[in-house]
Amino acid sequence: MWMGNYTTLNLLGLLIQSIFIQNILLSYFLGMCSYLACSNRVSTANGLGLAVTVVLTSAGVLNWFVYKFITGKGALAWLSFIGLDMGAIDLSFLNLIVFISVIAAFVQILEIIIERFSPPLYNALGIFLPLITVNCAILGGVLFGVTREYPLIPNLIFSLGSGLGWWLAIVLIAAIREKLHYSNIPKGLQGMGITFIMTGLMAMAFMGLLGINLAVPSKEKQPSSEEIPFKTEATPVAKGSTHSTSRSGMGRDFASFDFFAYVSF
Repeated sequence: MWMGNYTTLNLLGLLIQSIFIQNILLSYFLGMCSYLACSNRVSTANGLGLAVTVVLTSAGVLNWFVYKFITGKGALAWLSFIGLDMGAIDLSFLNLIVFISVIAAFVQILEIIIERFSPPLYNALGIFLPLITVNCAILGGVLFGVTREYPLIPNLIFSLGSGLGWWLAIVLIAAIREKLHYSNIPKGLQGMGITFIMTGLMAMAFMGLLGINLAVPSKEKQPSSEEIPFKTEATPVAKGSTHSTSRSGMGRDFASFDFFAYVSF
């Protein structure tokens, strides 16, 4: 339930995979609205990336508990210890609304904290801070963790890695866009055009790590070939007539003739 068959190496591989290989923004194109709108400056991108990472990690873990003990199929079976037989109840149709409610609660708390301790960042993020509630990257990360049936610790690592991957992508494109202000870009590619091109090039660069496959959990030991008993059975020979026997012998003679002819050739 907590770790499953995952080892420390699997967790490291899952973190690398969720940040680079299966980057939630560059691979699944989730959270593109905030990515394009708040990536003009690195400072703003840093603030939004940190906020998305915190919300995605926290919401991913909490929604895992919600799914396992409330909304999942058969999740209410734990109520049997107080005499309530509710194991057959399936509340999975409430997953989306419950997950979004948990995300919204975290976003509201985060908005209050940022407004209190960092007013410039709060003003820079503007309307996009409360819109984290409906940021498809966060909801997508939560749904990925649930549908892939990660145990708790791997789900935490996956949620953290997805948030860090989104943060990395928006900071990289913000740094590139700051440099592009001093570049001579053709008029038809200025703005969103060159941004999409740079995003595609970043996605192709991350695809170079596709060969890393450390996130597969360890399985039960399979018996080696030496441990598998090998049974030999005598091949039954049907009783045939003398004619069939002679034909079989003739077939063997022809096979031998073909073999020697091939070798001599």
